[in-house]
Amino acid sequence: MTERLDIDVLIDDPQTRIVVCCGSGGVGKTTTAAALALRAAERGRQTVVLTIDPARRLAQALGLRELGNHPRQVSVAGFEPKGELWAMMLDMRRTFDDMVRTHAGPERAEALLANPFYQTISTSFSGTQEYMAMEKLGQLAATDEWDLIVVDTPPSRSALDFLDAPNRLSSALDGRMIRLLTGPAKAGGWGIRKVVSTGFTIFAKAVSTIIGGQLLADASAFMQAFDSMFGGFRERARKTSELLRSAGTSFLVVAAPEPDALREASYFVERLGGEHMPLAGLVANRTHPVLADLTATAALSAAEKLEASAPLATAVLQLHADRVALAEREKRLLARFTRAHPGVPLVEVPALPSDVHDLGGLREIGDRLAG
Repeated sequence: MTERLDIDVLIDDPQTRIVVCCGSGGVGKTTTAAALALRAAERGRQTVVLTIDPARRLAQALGLRELGNHPRQVSVAGFEPKGELWAMMLDMRRTFDDMVRTHAGPERAEALLANPFYQTISTSFSGTQEYMAMEKLGQLAATDEWDLIVVDTPPSRSALDFLDAPNRLSSALDGRMIRLLTGPAKAGGWGIRKVVSTGFTIFAKAVSTIIGGQLLADASAFMQAFDSMFGGFRERARKTSELLRSAGTSFLVVAAPEPDALREASYFVERLGGEHMPLAGLVANRTHPVLADLTATAALSAAEKLEASAPLATAVLQLHADRVALAEREKRLLARFTRAHPGVPLVEVPALPSDVHDLGGLREIGDRLAG
């Protein structure tokens, strides 16, 4: 029998410092993360929830007009938790800018922030968002202002890309082409003309034709300013990776009881196991349990007999039969998952009749998470 995931034991444990919610898109990760954070705060934890989802659902559900790149305390009439609840939404560009200001020094930082090459890279390089998510998580953990950090992640498999982000960003910025383009800065201040005059004429002209001479110069200046920070980037990412593998971190895989979502959940479980990440369990979200003790066959049989005399009762019985069929299908899908991953604790969260749009709805989700 599959072990039941006990959410309250997880969030009440003072050793639990970080909970990361991951899963494919549209399965309710953002809502789950917010509901967990709310429940933890009401049970006495100093909690902050970090979302990487650019949608405004989290802010709206928490009664806030908007969320920014720094945590805001949730203070709403009638909300008096034993602990505290704070929330924020990752702003990738602002996180990158703040990191530059912190680690490059005032003059170098301003030059780097104004560099067109930096302005492009800070928003478009592969892995930048995931790297900045790691950076922000590391910043939150380093302050010790909160004893629980709940992280909502991007949809689909990119939710775990932040594990690869340091290597991906390092490879991109340390790649052979960029080193060739920025060779002048690395060679003691040689200018583009000096390189051109020493045998790279054809290469430099070709590159200038493709990307423009000014961009080549911007890239060179960028790498010169960025190079002194690069080791620090890697070191901080290494520390955050260690944090994610520590005993104080728990990963929750969130999935809907649908084939595609559960396939993605299997991928996450296997990837977390391969990375030696501490998995707490699976949240099977928006399930449809049947509470009435009436089989689909019996309901359809009764509906057939009452069709002529009681159309309303007939419709209710047919709806019940459909619900039983849906519940049985979900049970089969979840059973298939648990056979493949027998050691993964699981909790089913029954669907609400309407979307979550306030603290009351989040509280109800938290109650259902806790069973």
